[in-house]
Amino acid sequence: MVRVRFAPSPTGYLHIGGARTALFNWLYAQSQNQGEFILRIEDTDKQRSQEEFVGEILDSLKWLGFNWDELYYQSQRFEIYRDYSQRLLKEGRAYIEKSADNREAIIFKVNPKKIKINDLIRGEIEFDTAVIKDQVLMKSDGTPTYNFACVVDDITMNISHVIRGDDHISNTPKQVLLYEAIGAPAPKFAHLPLILGQEGGRLSKRTGATAISDYRKMGYLPEALVNYLLLLSWSVGDDREVINIKEAIKLFDINDVNKTAAAFDLKKLDWMNNQYLKIRDPEKLTDELIPLLVEKKYIPKDNFDRTYLVSLVKLFQGRLSTLKDFADWADFFFLQDLKIEPQAKEKFLSKDLSKEFKLFMERLDKLEQFDIVNIEGAFRELVKELKLEAKTLIHPVRVVLTGKTIGPGLFEVIYYLGKERTKQRLMKWIKKGGSL
Repeated sequence: MVRVRFAPSPTGYLHIGGARTALFNWLYAQSQNQGEFILRIEDTDKQRSQEEFVGEILDSLKWLGFNWDELYYQSQRFEIYRDYSQRLLKEGRAYIEKSADNREAIIFKVNPKKIKINDLIRGEIEFDTAVIKDQVLMKSDGTPTYNFACVVDDITMNISHVIRGDDHISNTPKQVLLYEAIGAPAPKFAHLPLILGQEGGRLSKRTGATAISDYRKMGYLPEALVNYLLLLSWSVGDDREVINIKEAIKLFDINDVNKTAAAFDLKKLDWMNNQYLKIRDPEKLTDELIPLLVEKKYIPKDNFDRTYLVSLVKLFQGRLSTLKDFADWADFFFLQDLKIEPQAKEKFLSKDLSKEFKLFMERLDKLEQFDIVNIEGAFRELVKELKLEAKTLIHPVRVVLTGKTIGPGLFEVIYYLGKERTKQRLMKWIKKGGSL
């Protein structure tokens, strides 16, 4: 049976690199018949490991959809590590080294030899253990070292495949030696390429090394983020970029993962998120937006017009890159005191248009049926009579009503603002003199 593991250290939040590793482990398990995905929290570092990070890692994995079959904590397995170290000690494969304070560490003897592994992604890799010094198994404080705990866990958890970042390649020969010393077969290895910033350097907060929980707060959908992470090292092969995870499971082959480092591109992630937002069920999308709108106090927790809100969501849905975009772009539907962007005011409201605004208000007031078609008809008739280009009035009216220069169609905006609010905003500007 295929058994893979994702083994994060709770010394920080789950970031893009870790999430991509978790994805490829989970995906590989899902692509195999009855494959199992094991989650192992490597919390042996008592000083740096924090419960807060454990909670965030678990929540982020659940949000991304990576459900695990088994969960282990290394901090609960110290007795197992001690037993294995004592066994190696008795067999003469390890020795005791005393520290200055008379505490004992257990050290593994490294014998010089050549090791070859057939990496499922990188192909054959050869190591010379002559350059590796003797390895600490158990520190003098009684805690296991990373490589030793990792090997013991992989053996006792029956891990068949180790899929991890290629920053762990240097650990591989050390671990292979331990598998051999314990007398257990080594798992198959697959080392994923690193994820770099857009300019080629290491990921930083500016270039994408942000916690998965932060991407969630920024308004990215889990499906879009998973799809993007998938493309960082694998593709379906026919230039398709948007791929449902269920279809990816059917097509995935670990041997097809790219060997070269991938660049994290936030603009590409925005594009990907937009693709998923466009096809989101509006009712579901509204549910996802409500907490954000409540937080901003745009709507109350209860007793708001859901039908109206869904209509607004549909109005913006095709334009959104993140959920937060809706709160930023549709704010004029919820705010009483509208703030007009200074550049918009300078560009479109420098002339006195109070006469034109007043005439447009009168046309709207006379409409027996206040709908998008009739609103547009009234506007077109007015600019024709005034012998104006439509844009001469469309842009200023939009700025007065929304505070912005771009957005949904003006006539849709007027319809959803309603006749009274539209009149109030136009009249407010007229009273200011219709200009700067």
